Amino acid sequence: MKKYHLVCAIFILLLAVPANGLARSLKDSSGRENDIPDNVDQVICSGSGCLRLLTYLGAQDRIAAVDDIEVRRRKFDARPYAIANPQFKKMPIFGEFRGHDNPELILTLEPQPQVIFKTYSSSMGYDPQELQDKTGIPVVVLEYGNLGKKRPALYNSLRIMAKVMGKEQRAEEIIQYIDGLINDLSRRTGDTPGQERSTVFLGGVAFRGPHGFQSTEPAYPPFQFVNAINLAYEAGKAGKSLAQSDIAKEKIIEWNPDVLFLDLATLQLGDDAGGLFELRTDPAYRMLSAVKEGRVYGVLPYNWYTQNFGSILADAYFIGKVLYPDRFADVDPAAKADEIYTFLVGQPVFKDMNNLFHGMAFKPVPVN
Repeated sequence: MKKYHLVCAIFILLLAVPANGLARSLKDSSGRENDIPDNVDQVICSGSGCLRLLTYLGAQDRIAAVDDIEVRRRKFDARPYAIANPQFKKMPIFGEFRGHDNPELILTLEPQPQVIFKTYSSSMGYDPQELQDKTGIPVVVLEYGNLGKKRPALYNSLRIMAKVMGKEQRAEEIIQYIDGLINDLSRRTGDTPGQERSTVFLGGVAFRGPHGFQSTEPAYPPFQFVNAINLAYEAGKAGKSLAQSDIAKEKIIEWNPDVLFLDLATLQLGDDAGGLFELRTDPAYRMLSAVKEGRVYGVLPYNWYTQNFGSILADAYFIGKVLYPDRFADVDPAAKADEIYTFLVGQPVFKDMNNLFHGMAFKPVPVN
């Protein structure tokens, strides 16, 4: 009788263990609890920037498939993680970009992913719970965050992803590295007297595609990191209503910033449109002192399949060098960019990206 009860108990325990070996519980950025395997060898990354984070962790060799943005061949592509991993272009596809997954395709993948990571799940793409229900694969939601007020959210997502992949030490190294760079930028510029701080404006920022010079980012992190006076941000603080990414041309002319920066994503619009074309041909912009005197500089794209953290940090060092040359005398911006990219994505890809943008990154832009 004792043996019978023992066998029954073992049978019940076996029934309680999921067939796919799920063995631990994990809470994602949205607060959802998921059971995931102890060892995860195959995953997919859904949503803007998701595969970027996995690449930072050095676990990109464990993807079973990619979304369709990775296999596209474009004249411009400012995603360092993708440039450093050309093998992504030959991977199977599991759905469309921005999180528009295809459960049927996912179920045909071989090998099957054990976990699906998902960013921007509340604003675009397939619902995480529905995707999980249809595929039977745990979906781990990540908040992408940023390098500003949502930096803790970014770090939390890196730690969650790292816990799934067994990359906890690497996540802490990334967090320490990013914090170290931001602290270095602050140390170099934090005590700059007010009279030495330049007024600045960034134009041509991409938001779900390329835009002209009026498109900006009021909370542009590089300006904050080097304590520059971002006129778009100052206007927002003063309570003047400004759309997140579009400033009236008249306002830019009124401000007449000391230095202009051009997000080179705008070059996607071609030779006869976009921010560079406007600076060269629009009579209103031609009145700006920075245009007349050649104080317009090219920076690597801020947004490209959401925010490029490595490029943001690299841009900050270049902008610091432009605004405070003495305080950045020891910095070669291109070399610093490659140091950052090598740490984050494993390859020094600055030259590759700069070639895509006609060699205009980290240089004065020819507007005259």
